[in-house]
Amino acid sequence: MLTAAKNQVRVCLLSIKYNIMREMVNKVTFLTNVCFMVLNDASILVQWFILFRLREDVGGYTLREIMLLWGLTAASFGLSRILFARVFSLSELIISGKLDSFLVQPKNVLLSVMTSSTNISAVGDLLYGVVLACACRPGVGGFLLFLLFTVTGTVVFTAFALLLGSLSFWLVRMDILQSQMTMGMISFGTYPDGIFEGISRFLLYFIIPVGMAVWLPLHVIVNFDVRTFFALIGYACLLSGAAVAVFYRGLRRYASGNLMEARL
Repeated sequence: MLTAAKNQVRVCLLSIKYNIMREMVNKVTFLTNVCFMVLNDASILVQWFILFRLREDVGGYTLREIMLLWGLTAASFGLSRILFARVFSLSELIISGKLDSFLVQPKNVLLSVMTSSTNISAVGDLLYGVVLACACRPGVGGFLLFLLFTVTGTVVFTAFALLLGSLSFWLVRMDILQSQMTMGMISFGTYPDGIFEGISRFLLYFIIPVGMAVWLPLHVIVNFDVRTFFALIGYACLLSGAAVAVFYRGLRRYASGNLMEARL
């Protein structure tokens, strides 16, 4: 069983590797996409520099904390799109009956789907996030926490997208909701949680897990708390388990699209 698991992981890593290599064949296009993504992220941050010239904090956040928040959000979402880009279009695969080519492969169906595509412009998000974190000078411990929470944030982003996409086994047009909800996580994740109150704050922690992906991790980086630290790791594992369970439960209902499609 352990050998089989190792083989599955090895195949997935090779799939990710070749996805990235395929996207890097045209180096000019690759570098252009990455650079424009970095510039796009950086241009949006300019508004915060202007705002913080007018006031000292926003929602209890200083400029340094806002930069860390942006870095964590960009790095987490970027890594998720680099490794598991197909998850963000899972609804489309299910609705159009395009899972057939994954079902006949000898490797794990879910891992095969998740690692079948990459978004190369997301490399710009990842680089931007790491550079922004370094610019904040969080110290060695803070930077190590940043890297760890980039991984847990990646897990939360991916699991949430997988959970929404898997609902397409039961509900029609979930592709629109999946897209809106995942992009909503990115949008809300670039604002301080202090500006949200009441029901909106509850929704952004427990329905759309922005708080668990970026807000709480940021608080732990700034003021370390061991209970919150382990709670975040536990939440990422729990959400992942729930998303995987829903996917395989829904897979039993999948109706083939009868497509003759080969994957190379």
